[in-house]
Amino acid sequence: MKPEAVSLAAALASFTELWSPRIVTAVNDYDVRVAKVQGEHLWHTHDHTDEFFLVLDGELHIALREAAGERTVVLPKGSVLTVPRGMEHKPSAPAGASILLFEPTGTVTVGDRHEGIPDHVDVTTGHALA
Repeated sequence: MKPEAVSLAAALASFTELWSPRIVTAVNDYDVRVAKVQGEHLWHTHDHTDEFFLVLDGELHIALREAAGERTVVLPKGSVLTVPRGMEHKPSAPAGASILLFEPTGTVTVGDRHEGIPDHVDVTTGHALA
């Protein structure tokens, strides 16, 4: 892999699809992905990996199902959250957001266990930038 600078703004401007992440680079065995999101994703769980979220623009909500019950964490622009492996979660962005994710290469966007997949959610391991 040849080291090259990647503009996150240019990467985000290169596509319009929601909930359809693009791989901007890799770090060891992890993909660094950006995505545009709006509305709701789906409840899902990653059994073998944590999931890292950084909000680049807008506001992201992540509902979590914990032993004590459900709660929602609100992440404004510039905020980060790591969802631990095995925790059921559901991202949403009522007004839209741009996010950056760190996930092991090959991680499917809908996790290992999930509810029904709505038509607007792309089941992918990330798409290459155009």
